[in-house]
Amino acid sequence: MNRLFGAKQTGPKPTLSSAINTTDSHVESLDVKLAKLNVELTTYQTRMSKMRDGPGKTALKQKALKILQRRKMYESQRDQLQQQSWNMEQASMMTDNLKNVMTTVDVMKDTNKTLRKQYGKVDIDKIERMQDEMQDLMEVGNDIQESMSRSYDVPEDVDEAELDAELEALGEEAEFEGGLGLGQSEGAIPSFMQDEVPNFIDDPPDAGKVKEAAG
Repeated sequence: MNRLFGAKQTGPKPTLSSAINTTDSHVESLDVKLAKLNVELTTYQTRMSKMRDGPGKTALKQKALKILQRRKMYESQRDQLQQQSWNMEQASMMTDNLKNVMTTVDVMKDTNKTLRKQYGKVDIDKIERMQDEMQDLMEVGNDIQESMSRSYDVPEDVDEAELDAELEALGEEAEFEGGLGLGQSEGAIPSFMQDEVPNFIDDPPDAGKVKEAAG
């Protein structure tokens, strides 16, 4: 049985990427062969263009026909391999996209579990009560500030008649002090020293000297 079907392979299985690389290498080798055949065909075409009709030209033409057949066969193989490579690349892209989708789904599942655990620990009622307490504390603080800023024994309103009476009283007090000499400016000559000269002094006192004596 092993002679007919071969022994069981125990090595690693080929991957899609390795198959694509192998196919591309075959395509490249066919391109090299096709380039050589094109060079040979060009050489035969140049030689036949310089020859007259005869057995020699006919023989070159037969060789050129065989090369042309080989080129067509290589081109057909290359086209098939390129199509296979393209199909495998599409399958590889679909596989990669599927892997990305599965990875995204797994991440979303884990995130959903984490969010449920975190939000499950949050009590909305406690948050509402805390907000109410904060609002109450702010109101208490405002009341305290208002109470601390209250003034003592200071009338809030002043009547215009009361203001006029106060000003009139201040004016009378100023006139009374002026009559007693309390409002005399500093450095002025007292009234008892002005124009009072004894009989035994011939000249009246000098105002400047009197000021110096008073100082």
